[in-house]
Amino acid sequence: MKVEDVLVVFILVAAVCYMPAIQAEQATPSETTVEANLKGAKVPLKTDDEVVEREEQAITSDGFSVAERKAIESAAEKFTFQAEVNRLMGIIINSLYSNKDIFLRELISNASDALDKIRYVALTTPGALGEGENTKLEIRIKADSKNKTITITDKGIGMTKQDLINNLGTIAQSGTKEFLKKLQDTTDESSNMNLIGQFGVGFYSVFLVADRVSVISKNNDDKQHIWESTANDSYTISEDPRGDTLGRGTQIVLHLKEEQEDYLNIDTLTNIVKRYSEFINYPIYLWTTKEVERVVEEETKEEEKTEEKTEEDKLKVEDEEEEKESEKKKEPKKIKETVSEWTLLNENKPIWTRPMKDITKEEYNAFYKSITKDSTDPLDSIHFLGEGEVDFKAILYVPSKAPENLYDPKKENKQPALKLYVRRVFITDSMDDLMPKYLLFLRGVVDSDDLPLNVSREVFQQNKSLEVIKKKLVRKAIALFQSMSEDTTEEGKTKWQNFLKEYGVSLRWGVVEDRLNRTRLSKLLRFHSSKTSEPTSFDEYVSRMKEGQKEIYWLAGDSKETLEKSPLVEKFIKRGYEVLYMTDAIDEYSITALEKYDGKYKLTHVGREGVKLPEDKEEQKDAVEKFKPLTEFLSKHLTGKIDKAVVSTRLTKTPSAIVAGSFGYSAHQEKIVKAQALSTDKNLTWMKARRILEINHRHPIIIEMLNRITTDAEDPVAADTAELLYETAALHSGFSLEDPTHFAERIHKMIQLSLNLDPELKPEEEVEEQKDEVKEEPKEENKDEL
Repeated sequence: MKVEDVLVVFILVAAVCYMPAIQAEQATPSETTVEANLKGAKVPLKTDDEVVEREEQAITSDGFSVAERKAIESAAEKFTFQAEVNRLMGIIINSLYSNKDIFLRELISNASDALDKIRYVALTTPGALGEGENTKLEIRIKADSKNKTITITDKGIGMTKQDLINNLGTIAQSGTKEFLKKLQDTTDESSNMNLIGQFGVGFYSVFLVADRVSVISKNNDDKQHIWESTANDSYTISEDPRGDTLGRGTQIVLHLKEEQEDYLNIDTLTNIVKRYSEFINYPIYLWTTKEVERVVEEETKEEEKTEEKTEEDKLKVEDEEEEKESEKKKEPKKIKETVSEWTLLNENKPIWTRPMKDITKEEYNAFYKSITKDSTDPLDSIHFLGEGEVDFKAILYVPSKAPENLYDPKKENKQPALKLYVRRVFITDSMDDLMPKYLLFLRGVVDSDDLPLNVSREVFQQNKSLEVIKKKLVRKAIALFQSMSEDTTEEGKTKWQNFLKEYGVSLRWGVVEDRLNRTRLSKLLRFHSSKTSEPTSFDEYVSRMKEGQKEIYWLAGDSKETLEKSPLVEKFIKRGYEVLYMTDAIDEYSITALEKYDGKYKLTHVGREGVKLPEDKEEQKDAVEKFKPLTEFLSKHLTGKIDKAVVSTRLTKTPSAIVAGSFGYSAHQEKIVKAQALSTDKNLTWMKARRILEINHRHPIIIEMLNRITTDAEDPVAADTAELLYETAALHSGFSLEDPTHFAERIHKMIQLSLNLDPELKPEEEVEEQKDEVKEEPKEENKDEL
């Protein structure tokens, strides 16, 4: 028998053994009494009436006894909740939506649903579309400044009288849901119907801008009816006395409030439609009025003369002909006329819904310009379909230039990143949760058919769906960057160089911020190197590693030129090891977050203590012991400036260098922190890097200093040289000086010594008499002038 089987048997036996005890604990007091009597226990047996009376006196959890609860229930009267419609409408109108502009989006979405419905019905019902104008599946919007109304008309399925009662007279009764339910009961093809409305409250957004609404609707199965309401607790429905004027469809007339008359402006309506409903499946027309110039042709009549022409008349005729010729050369006469016409607003089609193989690069670029208003082509783009828990389509673009204030934490003047659509209806372009901060430079669209929204469609119901979309968007974006980096053509190399120039910092930021994609992003990083003139990758560095090397060496600083001359890299360069130069402010943070490349190559900062090369042997004990008096002298004399002084194994040409401790800030990080506007002395105290002075025991300056302090431990020249040695080492190693004034004074003394001058010689003082003469001269001149 297996061990697992033994455990199962043991658990079953234990359960059987303990079951009586558990049942005894769960038994009621009356049951325990009965069982005790059966077992011979001396417990008096109560009568049934007494038991009932005792139970009725017991107090329940809500404070009433059982008897009192029965009395309450038997005497209770049932009522139904009464909804105060006025207050309910007020909540829907004033609290559900934060932006009044969306009333037009909701009406256009409803019209699109109605058009989808009639198109579907026409597939199974011949003649449902009718003839003539009824076959034009479109949406028309007209603003009337005189009557202060906006009219939205569609040739959709229309509503019967009962539909008007059910859909508009009952709040939150969605006609779209009912339609989908009927389709699901009859056919499986309804899964292809991507209708927008789901909650049945979008229509009431019209009361954000209108105080009275009229809905005229005609369904194939009923007469034309008019529904009207003023957002109070009632509405009216009547048969249209004009008869069938629509043919089929719905016409909504909004009587605007006085303070909302701005929506009568053609430009305002145009902008709203282009923002929210640009990619609706059906054409949206707006009635526009504009002034145009028309050329007017002037008619000229020649008088016929029957009389004989004299010489004078002939001359006049010649003059007139010359005038006519000159008039013909003049510009034609133009007049301005007012012309009204239907203008198509949604000319741009949602190319993300088309097969990718059918879309050209020019079409992708044109679409990018239309949604971003950018005049230049993007660097690159990716079009893909996300499938799984949430299905969506997306197009991501990399702009040719980084947006302004991309890395500004205040996000001032930040341009919209991705436009989010649900079934081609625009929802928002300001959702930062859709993309991590380091990728906010990307532009494009995301469209989902089943993304869960709340009633107002302005926020999302479930964060899980967003996380799924976000994860796939990030993976696809990184895949796009990877393909750009692998393009070996001249055009591809130029494109990748431009990308690194504009967004290299974003990749480094991503390594810090995005733990899940840290390894993928690290393969895209590029750095200056001691072995190449062009920026190199980690993979290229690894391919050039020396045999036995298991670490990637790097150093951070202001520029490649400065780092190349740093004493901290002398030994590495001399022995043929490659060092990466990190020159971006964020580099140290990203490398620290990465720790290892590809999970096996340790990233080693050559500016910290304890760094050794593979072939390094143990430090020479003789050198350490011999220079111990000097290291102790330096540690004591430079107390407060350095933690300690040690004999170096990394210096070859320079007498000394400053390295940072194994933990804490490095020289470059300390400099960055000090440069921050909000840094204070209190913060800098604990952020300051640990400084360790390393001396080159082979350098003549160090040897001479040892000789001096061995002869005289109080040698003033040795003390002054120690200060100068520390300050030059700090500057050379990338640290800043605490007291640059004293450093300058020591340099001046050395200059005087090199010129055979007394180092204590002071500059000549200015003669006081000369100062007095200068002051008196203006006074004399003033006297002469007076």
